[in-house]
Amino acid sequence: MVRIEMEETEDAVPSPPKASASTTKTMDSSGGASTSNATKDPSDGFETASDGELGDSGDERQEHPDQHPQEEEKIPELTEDEIKEKALAEANSAKLAGNKLFGEGKYEEAILEYDRALQIAPDMPSAVELRSICHGNRGVCFLKLEKYNDTIKECTKAIELNPAYIKALSRRGEAHEKLENFEEAIHDMKKILELDSSNVQARKAICRLEPLAEQKREKMKEEMIGKLKDVGNSLLGRFGMSVDNFKAVKDPNTGSYSISFQR
Repeated sequence: MVRIEMEETEDAVPSPPKASASTTKTMDSSGGASTSNATKDPSDGFETASDGELGDSGDERQEHPDQHPQEEEKIPELTEDEIKEKALAEANSAKLAGNKLFGEGKYEEAILEYDRALQIAPDMPSAVELRSICHGNRGVCFLKLEKYNDTIKECTKAIELNPAYIKALSRRGEAHEKLENFEEAIHDMKKILELDSSNVQARKAICRLEPLAEQKREKMKEEMIGKLKDVGNSLLGRFGMSVDNFKAVKDPNTGSYSISFQR
């Protein structure tokens, strides 16, 4: 068998057999000569010129066609109605948390929970009642804290959402009474009777409030007359007179006043 020795390059890297048009003869095991074509693809089994230029920085790894990155599991998107229903449920939970705190006498903490429920509650018809209740509950918390103006504001918002909200009318009326707004308190009690003619508490409140409202009216009249006298005296004094020269007489039938001049 004829032995073929390969040339070595300076880098001592085996190089492929030189391609030539000639054929190389070898002896087979039977002693016969056989020929093999030496004109193979020079890159067959070896590093190509482009591969050598890329070196380690080249993209030598190719993704197997059957290998794909694992797809993330898609979470189904909620519809707008589903989002609103979820928000409504969260708002109701906040309202219940506020009720629990109110029962424990933690009125300021309860107010915060009712406020959170109002912020979460979506703008939809089924949320109107919840929002009205939360405003009403905030109102009663302020009533317990003796913040009567805040009570009136919250109950007014509750009534705007639900004009038939008797509890809100009652709480607002109570806050008006505390501030001596007797006329406004009577108005709320009468509104309750329009909604529920059998409401005994509203009737009792009206009976209690009407004399107080009358006393306040008389007091306001006296204060007003006193102020008018001061103004009148400052003017009439230039002419040597005073308001004492004028007498106001009340008509018992009409409640109106008539003025008479006296020297």
